[in-house]
Amino acid sequence: MALDGFHEECGVFGIYGTTDASAHTALGLHALQHRGQEAAGIVSCDDGQFFSHRAFGLVGDNFNSAEVIGGLKGAQAIGHNRYSTAGGATMRNIQPFYADLALGGFALAHNGNLTNAGTLRRQLISRGALFSSTSDTEVIVHLVALSDGQTIEDRVVSALKQVDGAYSLVILTPQSLVGVRDPNGVRPLVLGKVGDAFVLASESCALDILGGDYVRDIAPGEMVVIDAQGVRSMQPFDAVKNRLCIFEYVYFARPDSMVDNKNVYHVRKFIGAELARESGVDADVVVPVPDSGVPAAIGYAEASGVPFDLGIIRNHYVGRTFIEPSDSVRHLGVKLKHNANSAALAGKRVVLVDDSIVRGTTSKKIVTMVREAGAAEVHMRIASPPTTHSCYYGVDTPERSQLLAANHSTEEMAKLIGVDSLAFITIDGLYRAVGEAKRDNTTPQFCDACFSGDYPVPLTDHEAGIGGKQRDLFVREVSS
Repeated sequence: MALDGFHEECGVFGIYGTTDASAHTALGLHALQHRGQEAAGIVSCDDGQFFSHRAFGLVGDNFNSAEVIGGLKGAQAIGHNRYSTAGGATMRNIQPFYADLALGGFALAHNGNLTNAGTLRRQLISRGALFSSTSDTEVIVHLVALSDGQTIEDRVVSALKQVDGAYSLVILTPQSLVGVRDPNGVRPLVLGKVGDAFVLASESCALDILGGDYVRDIAPGEMVVIDAQGVRSMQPFDAVKNRLCIFEYVYFARPDSMVDNKNVYHVRKFIGAELARESGVDADVVVPVPDSGVPAAIGYAEASGVPFDLGIIRNHYVGRTFIEPSDSVRHLGVKLKHNANSAALAGKRVVLVDDSIVRGTTSKKIVTMVREAGAAEVHMRIASPPTTHSCYYGVDTPERSQLLAANHSTEEMAKLIGVDSLAFITIDGLYRAVGEAKRDNTTPQFCDACFSGDYPVPLTDHEAGIGGKQRDLFVREVSS
């Protein structure tokens, strides 16, 4: 099935200093389920011995028994939710990865994507390294293993100074939990506390489910080491401009999370309000494309004075493994997930609010469904600028040739998806919504490469024609 939308690649979680480390990790991963639904894994450590459980499917389907949780012993653990790309849905690619190193056990979970992993992999193989996965993350494990650093922290720093790309890492050793964020801070990572235990997580919502407290974001380029002495912070990498992925605010993060001290839900409402100011239209009702379009639609309605209503109802019980329909009913597939509420749409001039348009196929089906429900007019407003470039930093997007906005004007896109009008928030409008006056074109405040083509980290492999653009760069294989 062709991809029509963004898919965040992973969520990471780590905890140190509680007797229920694996149970806490499972709950934290459950809160981060939106960041990856294909597979999940937990590695724990007890008195120097490591325990692991990894499986395909959702967290609640695999970490729901006393037998599984009880087998993950210890007061410290890390976990990972995964969304794989083409060729990567195999057991050996499920994280966290574990290895026995000269300094002891080492487990690693990664959110992001390394842009020179193919180049490094070739170099490592030429030196005799034996890879057991097709993931870029394993490159880090080998670099750590080959480092001559005296401590695990020294080895991790040595390894990461050789990689390019986006990464938020949680690392488990017999003595410590380590968190690292890349120098540009493309992917988020937060520090929190649950009682006396310290937590690292992709988002603050993973703390909320545990009744924990958000302490702060890990800074770009920062490494934190959590052990029996507490939390130590170091900044081992050269300081560069913070380039957090701005799409975390548009779509990826959960609305109830804090990202860089900003509440995601409020930012999404501000985006909707900016949309209304920039591209308001006479209408009778504002309708979100659920669920990701809801906060922006509320903000649009409040700013425009046009009533908000649920004109599309989402079916929350359609999983990723739902049987593919036959060709004769394939066109009905959109109704597996969404259905028009004709009572709210019939005879109305409708503003449809969605987070993005990628390939446009889903938008076209949604618009057709709304028109068939009796809408008099359909105007689509998008809570992000046109997506014109692929992501190389850990987000699964189509190649540029398949991106609708990369190949068509806004007017052409409106005709293709069948709306009376189409408008996207401007890049400056998006920046205003997240608290900036406008985009600084000299040194942008966020990574917005999918909208601007301004890539903050070198695309080493891509420019050299090595591998693919996503996490599983090296082998295409049948899922096991």
